[in-house]
Amino acid sequence: MVAIGFDIGSSFVKGALVDVETGKPIARARVPEVEIPMDAEQLGWAEQHPNLWWQYLCEATQKLLTESNINADQISSIGISYQMHGLVLVDRDLNPLRKSIIWCDSRATPYGEKAFEKLGKGYCKDHLLNSPGNFTASKLAWVIDNEPERYQKSYKLMLPGDFLAAKLSGIPQTTITGLSEGIFWDFKNDQVSKALFDHYQIDQSLVPEVVDNFTVQATVSKHGAQATGLKEGTPITYRAGDQPNNAYTLGARKAGDVVATGGTSGVVYALTDQLSGNELTKVNTFAHVNYQPQQKMFGKLLNLNGAGIQYRWLHQLMGEVGYEKLNEMAQQAPIGSNGLQVFPFGNGAERMLDNKIVNGHISNINFNIHDNNHMVRATLEGIAFAMIYGIEILKNDGVDIENLKVGNDNLFLSDVFSKTIADTLGISIQMLEATGAEGAAKASIYNVHQTQNKDNINITKTINPNPKLQDESMASFEQWKTQLINNII
Repeated sequence: MVAIGFDIGSSFVKGALVDVETGKPIARARVPEVEIPMDAEQLGWAEQHPNLWWQYLCEATQKLLTESNINADQISSIGISYQMHGLVLVDRDLNPLRKSIIWCDSRATPYGEKAFEKLGKGYCKDHLLNSPGNFTASKLAWVIDNEPERYQKSYKLMLPGDFLAAKLSGIPQTTITGLSEGIFWDFKNDQVSKALFDHYQIDQSLVPEVVDNFTVQATVSKHGAQATGLKEGTPITYRAGDQPNNAYTLGARKAGDVVATGGTSGVVYALTDQLSGNELTKVNTFAHVNYQPQQKMFGKLLNLNGAGIQYRWLHQLMGEVGYEKLNEMAQQAPIGSNGLQVFPFGNGAERMLDNKIVNGHISNINFNIHDNNHMVRATLEGIAFAMIYGIEILKNDGVDIENLKVGNDNLFLSDVFSKTIADTLGISIQMLEATGAEGAAKASIYNVHQTQNKDNINITKTINPNPKLQDESMASFEQWKTQLINNII
């Protein structure tokens, strides 16, 4: 038997087939060929149409089945990982009423600030574990205020993964993990937050049925089967936001596990069973995928919007130069890039900067000293330094980081990026052979076959810190941080 998993990102939809018995990958697919566009009608906005995700999920499924020669009746379970925080509003036929306001859209920030002030720090800390910020609930408040006709037509609100599961099954559902990432969930009472819904004037009937992360949530409908090529009746048994899923994929199960990703955004995600925290407005705390009211497990998430998207921006400016060549160029410049500094904050409001929109910056450029090599290294160092700055915030929030587990894709494939983090912090980085789609497929096996599949996660590389370079790397970081604090934020 075979499990299928999907990873619905803001750049690509990825799919994977995994052998149920061994946990080994059988096939992978990524669509479209070029990145999914983000629509930005105004500065700070970011939208994508949910039907595009559905189209690409169907294409990825058909590609997997065709290229692997796997029959649809061999697939025993479906798992879905998805970009977090996006708002999807649908009518009774599950048709989207507007484009999804996705994770890096900043328009709802003032709504979250007002809600934090109205509800009070105490309530937000004890019940929501977060300030409402720029998350899904606040995005919905923006729709209520600015598009009342669309809101009145809304049948259900969903996260991106909920929408795709509903397209597969015909049944709108969500999870506690999903509601917590939207800041809809009251952890103290283990229910949706009545105070938040009342403040934003959200109709609670918009919330779909709440199901567990690991269970037979629904099955593929006749329409879902016709669109994807999957067999009608195939169970959907797992869904989670991309960051909790990535953590689970990399083996994060218990308090103290810490993982990081460097995709479009950069994330450090630490597991804890404690509710205490000092950085309510900068660090997010969500229900982890294995959260249960009787056995709570939380993920503390530090997010940098401008990670891989900053590097992609540079890549586009450099024309035909590939990422491998860019990494080689970065190694030609010294640590600290001879004073050239890049601040990768050009992708909307940054939670770690108190939801400020400061935009991206390049500082200290000297036309007689700096060349393309310096620019590439300064970009990678700037992203790494921004994540280190975030890790300092996490440490102040009670997280102890001795090492990091990361996937073997995106930014961490760059030696300069990985070594900048390892050398500056003096920690080891374990690179694991795992992807979000494969992780979702493996997670879908749990409870279906009455067993949890072996992780079978191979360590492909360990980046150890070089003590001889720590002082130099830390000095460069401190100079970067001084510029950030004194002149940017």
